[in-house]
Amino acid sequence: MTERVEPTPIAPGRKPRRLSREAQRRLLRVAYHAIGLFPLAWLIFDFWFGLLGPEPIRAMILRTGKAAIIMLTLSLACTPAGIIFGWKQAQIVRRPLGLYAFMYVCIHLLLFVGLDYGFMFRLVAEEIILRRYAVVGFIAFLLLIPLALTSTKASQRRLGKRWKRLHQLVYLIGGLAVVHYLWLVKNAYAQPLLFAGIIGLLLLVRVAPIRQAIVRARRRL
Repeated sequence: MTERVEPTPIAPGRKPRRLSREAQRRLLRVAYHAIGLFPLAWLIFDFWFGLLGPEPIRAMILRTGKAAIIMLTLSLACTPAGIIFGWKQAQIVRRPLGLYAFMYVCIHLLLFVGLDYGFMFRLVAEEIILRRYAVVGFIAFLLLIPLALTSTKASQRRLGKRWKRLHQLVYLIGGLAVVHYLWLVKNAYAQPLLFAGIIGLLLLVRVAPIRQAIVRARRRL
């Protein structure tokens, strides 16, 4: 007859085993890639099943632009999250979210140039010159390029203090993106103004006296 083995009782007060740092980083990596790729997967699904409405090209352009602003805002929120909540992993998440923002901007521009204008670059150039929303959006895209190219740790080491000054342009880019969105959608101002308010608050948290006050308050809790 097989002897019954009793389960080993858990000692009272014993803390559950915590995930290792490497496991936490892997989970975090899965999370930010899932967040970054979700808008693209959703867009492909809607395109495949014909759910983009009567103007699919315009819908794709608007949705990739909105995805870019969302990723940019989430990237901007990482440092304030570290200041407010003491989240040490914030800096790890900031870079990939910023690169996803750049990816969606590139897709947004490619759809605009390729599908909307059929790669007729003369007409695209005229649109950029004549339409204020296109001018602002194109400037934001150009400013994003050096930030994406210098997002590596090697670039950060090579540029030193200049790297931080360069990447402070991200708030200007966020402002330009919001203005681009406002002028593009014309009368539907609710969402662009919401993004403007969020980006303004995130910038406010980084102001030195406010940041120091938040850190002191967090340490007292």
